[in-house]
Amino acid sequence: MAKKSVIARSQKKPKFETRKVNRCFRCGRGKGFMRDFDLCRICFRELANEGHIPGIRKSSW
Repeated sequence: MAKKSVIARSQKKPKFETRKVNRCFRCGRGKGFMRDFDLCRICFRELANEGHIPGIRKSSW
C-alpha cells in the first residue's frame, strides 16, 4: 500500500507529460502496473481469481 502523500502527488498534473506515473487505482502501487486494467499485478490476480474481471480466467493445460 502506497503512502497517501505519494498517491496524492501522482494524481496532480505533472509539470512535464513524461513525469506522469501510472498507479494502481485500488492500492496505489506504482510497480507491476498493467495498463489494460489500471491495476497492479497483485490486485489483478486477486480480482481475476475471484472472477471480478470479465474475460479473464486462470490458465491450465
